[in-house]
Amino acid sequence: MHMIVGIDPGKTIAIACISLDGRLLECTHKRSADVGWVVSTIEKLGTPSIIATDKKRIGEEIRRINAIFNSRIFTPEKDLTIDEKRLMTRGMNFYNQHELDAYAAALKAYNSYSNKLKQAEHKSRASSHDNIDTIKAKVISKYSINEAMTNKKSNRR
Repeated sequence: MHMIVGIDPGKTIAIACISLDGRLLECTHKRSADVGWVVSTIEKLGTPSIIATDKKRIGEEIRRINAIFNSRIFTPEKDLTIDEKRLMTRGMNFYNQHELDAYAAALKAYNSYSNKLKQAEHKSRASSHDNIDTIKAKVISKYSINEAMTNKKSNRR
């Protein structure tokens, strides 16, 4: 399964994984975790198409995790404020602020791609494609919807 993974790095690291249709799959955290814990936690759930953060500037830990999965990195145009995160996640309960931050990052990334993902799903269903998840992942990887459905990437620049 392809997914979007929000990560809040630091002394306590949090991971929030959401499906490509926006459903929360997992939200967890660990104090003093290493990259190996992050990678194994993510791999148990699927393949990240996007690694997201709530900060505009990408930290080294995010770069290392992303390099392992070779996924896209999503950063917001500006750091997400506490108020923005609370508004985005209202009605949900998290164990701590780290999990909220990770989920807000994943959700912000999903919202950035949601229109294109919905278009890909609609076209895929209309064409009776089996693996909509893979088509959506390819669209995130900069394939056009038609290229993703035919599994052929054009040589356009």
